[in-house]
Amino acid sequence: MGKAYKGEYSHSIDAKGRLIIPAKFRDLLGEQFVVTKGFDGCLFAFDQEGWDAFEEKLKALPMDIPGARQLGRFFMAGADDVELDKQGRILLKSNWLTHASIEKEAVVAGVGNRVEIWSKDKWEDATTFDDIDSIAAKMSEYGLSI
Repeated sequence: MGKAYKGEYSHSIDAKGRLIIPAKFRDLLGEQFVVTKGFDGCLFAFDQEGWDAFEEKLKALPMDIPGARQLGRFFMAGADDVELDKQGRILLKSNWLTHASIEKEAVVAGVGNRVEIWSKDKWEDATTFDDIDSIAAKMSEYGLSI
């Protein structure tokens, strides 16, 4: 059974583009981990074991299918190893900041097999639920029950 990331934390990006990774996630991610562009305008962070498994799946995608090549490009070209500094921060590259529309305020959220890094505004949009009944219907659709 793999690691399960959960929780939500708000942090500011400093003038040099550094972001504090919450201690709870640092313990799970390790001193060095992988960040890549993610879906919905966020960034994904994987511990090394999680990234290695995901990378193997990407490498196994068929090269003769354009959509598969695009997925490989999106995740592999967007990825890089990051290392925590002594204050528990990582440097977010400018292309990551642009992809995620992060300027000053960020949300670091655990979502199961990965950590997601969002701009505060995009996070609020992505997690605002106007209709709880439609969410409940999705749970049933995906076979989830409480």
